[in-house]
Amino acid sequence: FIAVVLFSGGGYPNISLSTPLPGIPKPVFASVDGQEKYETKITTLENGLKVASQNKFGEFCTVGVLVNSGSRHEAKYPSGIAHFLEKLAFSSTAQYGSKDEILLTLEKHGGICDCQTSRDTTMYAVSAEVKGLDTVVSLLSDAVLQPRLLDEELEMTRMAVRFELEDLNMRPDPEPLLTEMIHAAAYRGNTVGLPRFCPADNVDKIDKNVLHSYLRNYYRPERMVLAGVGIEHEQLVESARKYLLDVKPVWGTSSAPNVDLSVAQYTGGIVKMEKDMSDVSLGPTPIPELTHIMIGLESCSYLEDDFIPFAVLNMMMGGGGSFSAGGPGKGMFTRLYLNVLNRHHWMYNATSYHHSYEDSGLLCIHASADPRQVREMVEIITREFIQMGGSAGEMELERAKTQLKSMLMMNLESRPVIFEDVGRQVLSTGKRKLPHELCHLISSVTPGDIKRVTTKMLRSKPAVAALGDLMELPSYEHIQAALSSKDGRLPRTYRLFR
Repeated sequence: FIAVVLFSGGGYPNISLSTPLPGIPKPVFASVDGQEKYETKITTLENGLKVASQNKFGEFCTVGVLVNSGSRHEAKYPSGIAHFLEKLAFSSTAQYGSKDEILLTLEKHGGICDCQTSRDTTMYAVSAEVKGLDTVVSLLSDAVLQPRLLDEELEMTRMAVRFELEDLNMRPDPEPLLTEMIHAAAYRGNTVGLPRFCPADNVDKIDKNVLHSYLRNYYRPERMVLAGVGIEHEQLVESARKYLLDVKPVWGTSSAPNVDLSVAQYTGGIVKMEKDMSDVSLGPTPIPELTHIMIGLESCSYLEDDFIPFAVLNMMMGGGGSFSAGGPGKGMFTRLYLNVLNRHHWMYNATSYHHSYEDSGLLCIHASADPRQVREMVEIITREFIQMGGSAGEMELERAKTQLKSMLMMNLESRPVIFEDVGRQVLSTGKRKLPHELCHLISSVTPGDIKRVTTKMLRSKPAVAALGDLMELPSYEHIQAALSSKDGRLPRTYRLFR
């Protein structure tokens, strides 16, 4: 109405919009009342279970239980328990007769549930309306501590696991398989090097007794965090006291838990899988036959100060596929694009990855190309590793830092991501670094930090994973020699017959 009066020439002519209008009450502007409302609150219950929450505006919340348990803890058990537990999650429990009953209960509150396992954490999560919090925590307690693990559910899980293993070997994208192989090479036979997917031989060995024996040791309150985003902390603590404080798990309790506290031992090494990749993706536009190589070196744990410089270094290397609809912020100025994909048109992919755990880490580069050019491809990667130790340009470093900060902030706009961040940080450190603290740490990374962490990394033995036609693959000793040289070149080999 005011705008109409102003622009129609009546009322108050010639008054700028920044001047208060006569006769109109003084506006009251909203103000930010500090960070208190948005800080992560943490409470530890009497049984050792931590309750962590972060308030967020909205009708829905994400609540879940994170357990310090994963494939790295399976040294004394048949590998594959974590994989089984992930598939068995939210099946029948003491309170609910079947998975369908659980889903119907959640649907009344507009909810969905999911379980994911990694090498070191198992996460049961539910997103639902805030009003249904009590039901959600009760359901989570039941799903985590009172599963029935019926014979028919175990049989269905065996089928699901077998199918997933088949799928893993037939996928056009070999990334999950290569990640599995590089971990096996880097940490041979220990902790994070143990298989994340159940080996085919173990599918029939895992039964209710094996699972109960494992759960008795690892699913204990002091190894758990109940995390919630989008709810009041007091409400969450109240529900936790009600449903998670004095609950006896279905597998009983042991007074002296037998927990594997092994520290990851980085060994380095090579894992090869000769495989015919010529018919991986048939169709109107078949993917050409490729050989995939991943080379990694030991970085550091996420508890160390060097974790942030390594994250910046990983961002600076960047990379991706040879075809990318690259707009601003897509990483087209990262080193693996500029130095590798833009110069060597025959390279199909070059991407940097950083895996970090509580006691070790792995920075690796995945590359793929035609089998006849594997030797050249390996040399290009080893040269990139050596060049990381040179001085980082001011421009590329700033770009990597900005990209890392924007990725962090954009991801932390989504509620499930905040939930996972809160849960994982509290589970591993007992507290949570807020995004603005992390951004400050990223901003203070210098070229000297990058050079220092790279020099340290290059002292470790390489871990190599190779998949496909490996006729032209250089020997492990040659790859190691290239990574110890000044320029990253492979030792020359002379062959009588080409």
